[in-house]
Amino acid sequence: MALTPSYFDEGMLIGVLTTQPLDRVLDYRAPEGGCHLGAFVEVPLGPRKVLGVVWGAGQGDYDISKVRSVIRVLDAAPMREELMAFLTRAGDYTLTPMPAMLRLATRAPGLGDPPSMRKIYRLGDTTPDRMTDARTRVLDVLRDMGGLSLTLKELAEAAGVTTSVVKGLAKQGVVREEDSPRDTPFPTLDPSYSGKALTEDQTSASATLRAAVATRAYGTTLLKGVTGSGKTEVYLEAVAECLSQGRQALVLLPEIALTAEFLTRVDARFGAKPAEWHSGVTITERRRVWKMVAQGGAQLVVGARSSLFLPFRDLGLIVVDEEHDTSYKQEDGVLYNARDMAVLRASICGAQVILASATPSLESWANADAGKYAKIELTSRFGAAVMPDMRAIDMRTEQLAGSSWISPTLQRAVQKRLDNKEQALLFINRRGYAPVTICRACGHQIGCDHCDARMVEHRFLKRLVCHQCGETKPLPNVCPHCAAEDKLAAVGPGVERLAEEAQSLFPDARLAVLSSDMFGSARAIKAEIETIASGGADLIIGTQLVAKGHNFPLLTLVGVIDADLGLQGSDLRAAERTFQLMRQVSGRAGRADKPGQALMQTYQPEHPVIRAILSGDEQDFWAAEAGERRAAGVPPYGRLAGIILSSTDVQEVFDLGNALARNDGPLRRVGAQVFGPAPAPIARVRGRHRVRLLVKAPKGTALQSALAEWVAPFRLKGELRMAIDIDPQSFY
Repeated sequence: MALTPSYFDEGMLIGVLTTQPLDRVLDYRAPEGGCHLGAFVEVPLGPRKVLGVVWGAGQGDYDISKVRSVIRVLDAAPMREELMAFLTRAGDYTLTPMPAMLRLATRAPGLGDPPSMRKIYRLGDTTPDRMTDARTRVLDVLRDMGGLSLTLKELAEAAGVTTSVVKGLAKQGVVREEDSPRDTPFPTLDPSYSGKALTEDQTSASATLRAAVATRAYGTTLLKGVTGSGKTEVYLEAVAECLSQGRQALVLLPEIALTAEFLTRVDARFGAKPAEWHSGVTITERRRVWKMVAQGGAQLVVGARSSLFLPFRDLGLIVVDEEHDTSYKQEDGVLYNARDMAVLRASICGAQVILASATPSLESWANADAGKYAKIELTSRFGAAVMPDMRAIDMRTEQLAGSSWISPTLQRAVQKRLDNKEQALLFINRRGYAPVTICRACGHQIGCDHCDARMVEHRFLKRLVCHQCGETKPLPNVCPHCAAEDKLAAVGPGVERLAEEAQSLFPDARLAVLSSDMFGSARAIKAEIETIASGGADLIIGTQLVAKGHNFPLLTLVGVIDADLGLQGSDLRAAERTFQLMRQVSGRAGRADKPGQALMQTYQPEHPVIRAILSGDEQDFWAAEAGERRAAGVPPYGRLAGIILSSTDVQEVFDLGNALARNDGPLRRVGAQVFGPAPAPIARVRGRHRVRLLVKAPKGTALQSALAEWVAPFRLKGELRMAIDIDPQSFY
């Protein structure tokens, strides 16, 4: 087998993978001056110019006289073979076409644009015609920067002046205005800068992780620690080891709202902030991060799941924080789990992976239990903090009005905390005011016009919202079905309704409501969280946003309104997710020097999951859950794949589903079973009818190749769409 050359001279036949939805690599001729393997290029495709990557030698199976030349090579570092291998293997695993995989790796706008410039300001060598307080502050900031330059906005904000003050000084030459490339390297992080004093447990754990990183070889470690045990400080020591070797590190976070607090901790540890990659970053900054990662100008990236596809020059460590979090699963477009893809990428580039969680996924627990992953446990909280006392409130014995949701027992506990000038948190895993709006005259439940889903009342917005497609409509005054007036009623509680009840029960308390859909930006969420942490609220009402790693030092009580909510339905991970969520949200209490308490309202205090949460015997819970999964032959002890068919024509989508089910020979040959077709639990989304099939196979089955053979004969026409979800996490 011939080796692929790393460089192609002008005129040589090359294969270019484009980002266009085509089923093959296209042949082109190398441009004037030649090009490297992995080079980002612009190529002609019909009348258009499209982005592509030199993927190897050309196939030569096309009329040579019609092969066109590459238009130009972009000013970007060539894609490394490690990333090319990762995209290929990830595409094979998820059964995703390679153009779609390449789009994941090129999500930085303007890659083909010439380097752009920006205005920067530094200290000049003249004196102003007159001095003012504002001008003095500007000059003091520049002197304190030791010759470093700032943008107009940065300088004005640092000095606390308007931009006109800076521009006035620039006109006189007191401040020099210069052009500088916009895509500049990020500040250097110092691995020896200022680590926190660690406990004995933390010191031992960080030493083990540092030693693993120092091997410069692949390995995965599950870092399990109770909430508040200082997992972040431990894995930042592993980051320090990685940086000291001159390699790059990536920290994945499940929620953008967590980023601000984490960046502050990184700044305190390394003396500068890292690069950020998530949807809240500007287009200009995204291009800068992409280019600096490729050039080695970004040592550490903190980002969302998509940052796994950045073009790292020398990736040595990937940390997946809160590795159990469901937001690591991409549920549309390319369907992948970032936790699994992190392990895959690290195995290709010789990097270490740290999976950090207080409540790890059963998949990670099973891999550690089998010895596939190393395991480190932190069993005690940092400093004087101790784990909260956890108790159930048996709602069958509580005297509660039909329109109330906070039990008398929980009311008394909250009032006690408020009297002591401490914070309390009431948690419910439902956004909005109420999940259902029903007409008491005819029984009609208001649903979405485009989905088979009930619309959720958001009273703060004065709108009904579909949580499937985002469609909204004003709150109606009459029933849209029978036209009855004043008969519409909100059924069930959401976070807004809970806040309304809490305000009436505790009128003197300062309330803060934390729900992702109530804030316009990550900046607004950050500001609210900082306000709460500094004591700006007495009572917090929140959804699962509050369970994700926030530290509220004054919080001593967590009350869970409906601990049974997640136990309903047929999701195979229902017990696991309920256990994780309840343990995570309970862990918000008592993280400083005052002891905490967690009270869970439940109608099923004898349920095994509720008992496991209260007892804290996590090992028994995981062992029991693993036993049930093993007996059922489902992940992580078996394999599943979801097939989601959709179309605007319901008959068309069922016809395809039935045809697939009848022609399942390739699957039966590898011991796989097909279940369905059946309407999805939410059978219509955005006007498209949805049908699901589920494929179940023994562990170790070569499922992807069998699936590919199974679906290959079926050609999708018109509105028909098919998505294959390997290792599905949700079944809606």
